[in-house]
Formats: sequence, C-alpha cells, structure tokens
Amino acid sequence: MNWLTTPNGRGYAPRAPAPLPTVSADALLAARELVLARVREDSRFLLAAHDGLDGDAIGSLIALHGLLSALGKRSSILIGPDDLPLPTQYRFLPPDGITSQPPPDISEWTVVLLDCGSIERNATPALRQGKHLLNIDHHHDNTRFAAVNYVNKDASCTAEIIWDLLHELQATLTPAIAQALYVALITDTGRFMYTNTSPTAHLMAAELLQAGVDVPALYRQVYEQQPLRRLTLLGIALGQIQRFDGGQLTLAVLSAADFDRAEANDSDSEGIIDELRAIKGTKVAVLAREDRDGEHKVSLRSTDGDVDVSEIARALGGGGHRRAAGFTTTLTPAELTAFLRQQIAAQLHGATDRAYVAV
Repeated sequence: MNWLTTPNGRGYAPRAPAPLPTVSADALLAARELVLARVREDSRFLLAAHDGLDGDAIGSLIALHGLLSALGKRSSILIGPDDLPLPTQYRFLPPDGITSQPPPDISEWTVVLLDCGSIERNATPALRQGKHLLNIDHHHDNTRFAAVNYVNKDASCTAEIIWDLLHELQATLTPAIAQALYVALITDTGRFMYTNTSPTAHLMAAELLQAGVDVPALYRQVYEQQPLRRLTLLGIALGQIQRFDGGQLTLAVLSAADFDRAEANDSDSEGIIDELRAIKGTKVAVLAREDRDGEHKVSLRSTDGDVDVSEIARALGGGGHRRAAGFTTTLTPAELTAFLRQQIAAQLHGATDRAYVAV
C-alpha cells in the first residue's frame, strides 16, 4: 500500500476499503420476509439509528415507531443524550416514545437499527444484547452486522423501506407517519435533487401528500425556521472556503472556536456542505467540523459521481453513498487536506504515488 506523506512529515497508510458485498434479489426478498416475520411475531421493539441524527434517521425512527404502535406492539426510540434535543428543524415531529437509556431487560427486546451503515455508528453497546438485532438500511456499503440485514441500496432513503413494510403489513398511513416519512424523503434526496431520487420516491411522495402532508407548512418547518446562529455559522464557513487542484476540491474547516463564536452546535452545520458542493468546478466538497475532543467530523459530497466519496470515507473507517459520505478523524486540517487531495487524484487520474501537501 502506498504511504502518504503529510505536511508534518508523518507517514500513514489509509486502509484499503473492504469489498462491497453482492446481494441477490432473492436474498433481499428473503431478508424482507425475515423482518416482516419479526414484526408480526415479536412484541417489544427498541429502535435506534446512527449517532448524529439526520432527517432520514429521525423520520424513519418516528414512522416505524408509529407503525409498530398501530400494530399493538410496545415500541421505544433510543436516542443518546448527545443527540438530544433533536436538531431545531425536526423538533416539530411527534416526540412520543423517546428514551435516552436502553431498558434493563433489553435481552427480551427486538432491536432495530435504522439508517446505520455499521454497528460502530451507534455508541450504545447494549444494543448488541437484544433478543433479535435487525438492520434496516439503504447504504450500499452497509457492513451487514446484524442477525437480519435488510439493506436495499436501491431505496432512495431508509424511510422508503419503512413505507414499503407499512404497505405489506396493511397498516394505516396516518398523517403523523406520513409527515415523518416525507421529512426523511425530502432531506435524503435533497428535495428530489440527488441521484437517489427514483420514480418510486415520487410515487411515495404522492401517496404521502394524499395521506395529509401539508407541503408548504412542512417546508417552512424544515427549511425556513432557521435560528440566527445557524446562518452565522454558515457565514463563517463560507468565509473560510479553500479550493485545491483547479477547484476540484472545495473545503471548509470549522473549528470548535468557530462554533463558540456562532453560539452554534453541530446540528447547526447541516446544509453547509450543499453550499460548498454548488460552487462551479467542484468535484468533491468537504466540510470538516472540530468537536470538543479535537477530532474532526468530515462530510463529503461528490458533484457528478466521477469520485466515489464512500471509498474515501471507508479508507478512514467511515462510509456512506457514492456521492455522500463521511468519517471521523484525528488528522489535522493540513493532514486531512493532503489525504483528500491524494485520494481524489487517485480516482480521477490514477495518481496513487502522488503525495500532496496543503497550500
């Protein structure tokens, strides 16, 4: 493996991403049937998602909780203390069933992890102790960590899978469930702009509207009720944009001090990456956010698919989609920049021996 020389002279070798599994249509259908069997047969369900909740995770959790409750099941949504309260734009969704601690008798519960590409993306070890562990997701690089892995990479979002299960179980699509599913759908498809926007996604949207979703009101809640600190943080990020290699890489780094200056939290950075991605000439947009431990949470977006950013993320222990991925790293901003430039060059030009330094 080629070593990367970082600006401080330190060398390291990112690990080669593991080969992605191939799942046949029959295997996918079998996994779906196993999930349906557990929903029909089991009585207690603990629902969780990846740490750092986004719209698809929150919408899927609330929708599945509503579905299970309608079926007469006991259901709780586990959200860790670090993810509470929910991001501002999602607090209008029904908060029923949320707990911050797993039940003491978790070994009697069926645990469902939603929108979670690997078990490591949820920091609650007790989830592994459930009676059954179900993994429902749409990330193509999901590690298939559970006893039952229903991973449909062709679904536009995890919520689309929940919508399909709801139909199979002949449950009523209530306005509250429809609203949660619609939030998940629009946020994960970028308001129907991303390449994961399929014909099925639009059919799903049409049915959700028929079930009572008030589109203008929902859009105002999600996109037009921004606190001032969120826009302040956006302004700081835009003022720190760096571009490399003819603009192919567009990068912004937010320090912990930047968050303090804006009086913002991590969830307030949602959407900034889309502004970077929109800059003309960008192949890969990157936003790195420093946390209180000095690590950086890194979000990546590929504008045209020429670069598979999930491959870059997996090299440092993260994951995601071909055009949207992320990871957490202890690399300094200069080291991170060097790594990203090398990885992008390797994919675009086959420049596997090229070692970049930040400029």
